[in-house]
Amino acid sequence: MKRTLIVLIALGIMSLLFTNAAWGENLVQTVTEGCKVELEKYCRNVTPGEGRVLACLYAYGDKLSPKCEYALYDAAAQLERAVAALSYVANECDEDLDKYCSAVAPGEGRLLDCLNKKEKQLTKRCKQALKDVGLK
Repeated sequence: MKRTLIVLIALGIMSLLFTNAAWGENLVQTVTEGCKVELEKYCRNVTPGEGRVLACLYAYGDKLSPKCEYALYDAAAQLERAVAALSYVANECDEDLDKYCSAVAPGEGRLLDCLNKKEKQLTKRCKQALKDVGLK
């Protein structure tokens, strides 16, 4: 149960970090498919957003099927990889972000859009990092 709480917290954080990102959509799909029965049985009347659905799953944590628990763990592993990839890109593109995107508010893909608009001016390190993680 403790691990499930950690997973749910991580997924809640993910929902804030990856709004409208492909990674976020994959994580949501993993949980939606894996926990379909639980979502329909326990959480169908919950309004999505702000972590309410995950909170609902947590409330019924002792009743989750192995399939749903696996989906949550799988989504947490995906999240871990996505965070590592974003950390790598942020590190490799640090100079470029400071130079070209310092006035851009983070979130909703705005920093990535900024980097894409400045593609020709980016350092080789940044271009390679974007390519390495599949963002280019």
